[in-house]
Amino acid sequence: MGIPSDDVVVFQKAKRPGEASVITVNCPDKTGLGCDICRIILDFGLCIRKADFSTDGIWCYVVLWVVPHSNSTTVKWSNLENQLLSVCPSCSVPYHFYPQTTCSSPPAVYLLKFLCSDRNGLLHDVTEILSDLELSIQRVKVTTTPDDRVLDLFFITDNMDLLHTKERQDKTLKQLQAVLGESCTSCELQLVGPEYDPHHGIPSLSPVVAEELFRCELLDKEIRSQALSPDMTKLKNANVTIDNSLSPAHTLLQIHCADHKGLLYDIMRTLKDSNIKIAYGRFSPTTKGYRDLDLFIQQKDGKKIQDPEAQSALCLSLKVEMLHPLRVIIANRGPDTELLVANPVELSGKGRPLVFYDVTLALKALRICIFSAEIGRISASGREWEVYSFLLEENSKFQLSNMVAKNQIVDRVRRTLMGW
Repeated sequence: MGIPSDDVVVFQKAKRPGEASVITVNCPDKTGLGCDICRIILDFGLCIRKADFSTDGIWCYVVLWVVPHSNSTTVKWSNLENQLLSVCPSCSVPYHFYPQTTCSSPPAVYLLKFLCSDRNGLLHDVTEILSDLELSIQRVKVTTTPDDRVLDLFFITDNMDLLHTKERQDKTLKQLQAVLGESCTSCELQLVGPEYDPHHGIPSLSPVVAEELFRCELLDKEIRSQALSPDMTKLKNANVTIDNSLSPAHTLLQIHCADHKGLLYDIMRTLKDSNIKIAYGRFSPTTKGYRDLDLFIQQKDGKKIQDPEAQSALCLSLKVEMLHPLRVIIANRGPDTELLVANPVELSGKGRPLVFYDVTLALKALRICIFSAEIGRISASGREWEVYSFLLEENSKFQLSNMVAKNQIVDRVRRTLMGW
């Protein structure tokens, strides 16, 4: 038989600040479940201190020790439970009758449009409200008018699936208007029509910029200069090894690398997109800024990874994601300075959570105003990418024609994205 939904996701909340809360997930197994769980944990502003997970191929058991990424994070436990339950295979039917793949319709997309006076940090303040309301940003189009007003278009989906109700819409508009203030002359929310294109691209990327942003192979010199590391002057190696001698049925995958926000999600996303099944895994606590992860894995066909080329390809994919999980560069678009951030999209079509939130937070801290912003998707290097484009305005501290200032902006954005 199945098990009651109350027992699928169980929380043991921390009793004191600084202690970890424990999340237990006990449900039928499916390929990629670990990725789906880690994505939700990241989206709720939580960091995974350590983790254990095991499965017999039919049923899985996951235990996560989590803490908030920042002291200001307030965890909405009931909403988190609902989100975790939404990705767990149904437990209301016997597990041997459960189909391994399910089809679900995409969430409804709404257009949030407002016009108000511009100010430093406005875009992040709006993004923070949307995040608190559990509204996910799919696309953004932000434009500053000649009279120093800003027209913002946010294409959003509702993680709670309640935005079709008047109560949810009124609450959203009320909280936004409180942040926008009296300078807001209009604030509207409406369901978008079939003309909405979820794969809308960024048309302004030149071939040279695209080559730098999406290059799939990182040279030694580039890794040293671009790798996301707490100490940008030091290369933090990512070691990935494969061993087939310790188990008759599984390949042992061992990973040792520098820690960053969303590390386990990046690893699980890569394994999910490679159709790798996990039988057992342990994600160890941070030691001097490094993490260790041991995984017993199989291919989709239930066999060990014996082919040397397949082993090398998997190891390379994991190394690139750990050394360079997000691409951050500054380029010139005519007379303007453009900040570009890119991250790989899951094969399921989902992008990394909170990227727009973190980038706007970093720019707000630097007191850099955003002239325009846009989110789009591009296919490059054999995969789909989510690209965030920001045209920046100069201020007294950051002369954007200065290379030192540009490097400081890139460094701050990277550190914020990585949780350093």
